Amino acid sequence: MAFANTNGGLVVFGVSEYKNTLKIEGLEPKKINEYKKLFWDKINNPDTVNINLLSDDDLKQITVEGKTLLVFKIPSAKRSQKPVYLTRNPFENTYKRNHEGDYKCTKEEVRRMLADADNNIHPDSRILEGFSIEDIDLNSLKKYRQLFAGAKTTHPWLTLDDIEFLEKLGGYRKDRVTKKEGFTVAGLLMFGKENSITDKECVPNFFPDFREMLSTDPSIRWTDRIYPDGTWEANLFQFYLKIWPRLSSSLPKPFQLKEGIRQDETPAHIALREAFVNALIHADYSAPGNLVIEHKTDVFKFSNPGTLLVSLHQYYQGGISECRNPSLQKMFLMIGSAEKAGSGVNKIMAGWEYAHWRSPYLQVHSQPDRLVLELPMFSILPEETLEDLHSMFGVEIDTLGKDELTILATCQIEGEVSNSRLQYMIEQHRADITKILQDLCKQGYLLSDNKGRWTTYHLNRHYLMDNLDTSGANVDTSSPNIATTLTPNLDTSSSNMDTSSDNVDTSISVDTLAQVTAKPRMKKEDLEQIILNVCKLEHKTLDEIGHLIDKAPKYLKNNIIPSLVASGKLERLFPNIPNHPNQAYKSVE
Repeated sequence: MAFANTNGGLVVFGVSEYKNTLKIEGLEPKKINEYKKLFWDKINNPDTVNINLLSDDDLKQITVEGKTLLVFKIPSAKRSQKPVYLTRNPFENTYKRNHEGDYKCTKEEVRRMLADADNNIHPDSRILEGFSIEDIDLNSLKKYRQLFAGAKTTHPWLTLDDIEFLEKLGGYRKDRVTKKEGFTVAGLLMFGKENSITDKECVPNFFPDFREMLSTDPSIRWTDRIYPDGTWEANLFQFYLKIWPRLSSSLPKPFQLKEGIRQDETPAHIALREAFVNALIHADYSAPGNLVIEHKTDVFKFSNPGTLLVSLHQYYQGGISECRNPSLQKMFLMIGSAEKAGSGVNKIMAGWEYAHWRSPYLQVHSQPDRLVLELPMFSILPEETLEDLHSMFGVEIDTLGKDELTILATCQIEGEVSNSRLQYMIEQHRADITKILQDLCKQGYLLSDNKGRWTTYHLNRHYLMDNLDTSGANVDTSSPNIATTLTPNLDTSSSNMDTSSDNVDTSISVDTLAQVTAKPRMKKEDLEQIILNVCKLEHKTLDEIGHLIDKAPKYLKNNIIPSLVASGKLERLFPNIPNHPNQAYKSVE
């Protein structure tokens, strides 16, 4: 039942696996009927499993390569149905699925699933016994009421006293059955004093942490950090007031007018705020670990303890509002900083698409349970990344399709890719993604680590070396000096051209050399000889060389030019300033 407690999955009978290779074995009709009867007998027996999530439509017989397979589609259990467990003991027989297989849940994980399943009592609505107004930071409550008044100028709650106001928000509650009343976990988290929040009766693991890492110096761990250090009252509202301006100011604010009024927020700002507030209101503050917000030069990361209350498919689809802490959600909603209709994820995706950045990506971790939402701040195909790919693979990548380029670009940026990662980046079925990845491997662009269904792929950075043409068929090297074959009409003897003059007419040589295109696959020494001939008459920049021989300037700069300069075959126009912006190169006679 591990699939049911995570994101669902398929169980296929009739396929064997040996050394990461799948083989279609097939099943006989008699064996299929035996499996079906055994399954239905077991799944409907409470001594075997506590709940049956499957219907007849979830069992299919399919034919592959002329053989019959039996497929069980295991749906993801709803929040109210978890945990799904074997026998009648949830604390010893509950399992979850991860990339390596199934693992037994700890008793604490089972308790949190049971708590999440109870829709009547939410974690943040628990009444705290022994807490009073002395545990509330009145300055935080005052600032919140000011923001509330600014967002809802005529709201009837504005006339209420503090306790009545908190009761409307869910920060103070009266239990009609037990007659108990008092401040709730949400009330303390949002407006409480730090020492009161971390009391063992409230949420002792509470530790909001903001880390700004904008330096390129590896010795600098972070450029700024905001966490409970005793200099401020560390509750969620104060954390929001401190961090949101830092996050929003890092996004560009193009000049925009709407009905004559300047708009300081773009869809990207709205997306960023949704991601930030979502981390605050969806965190499981009873779980181990703390809330971490990271701001790097190229990505925002929002990491909070807890599990996802909907399936990944439902998360990306949007429209379903399942919140672990609805009182906290209401508090942010009333000041215009949260959504309740399940549209928050859609706004995050749309805002990042508006900025032409790569799609946000949610990672679900186990042991301990943690959710990490990444919002990259770079284009899906950055110009620099394309230059790197041209350097590695030459002009051949220009013939690849959009999905193939996206895969290579992602691999260059992130170091590796997997099928599951790509499912949230390109609009292809996972089977089609597998085929694309395999084709890229066959063409030599990617290398795989061969781990079966958990295979990851990385770039083949030796592609050009692996594909060098050693046949010599591309370039005639029979002559020691191939310049004669490349420029047969160019006579560089002193009788025809005075190379000592400053006014040498090079138009003929340039026109002729412009027709010389280095082939994608050739010997490195042949490519070097072509460059030496191109630069024979005058200094040429990397861009000029690349244009003439149809090679990426960055590839030449990193792989070819340095060795020619080091061997004394090329000279720099500015020998003492290697990185001069107008640097150019000329062959040494």
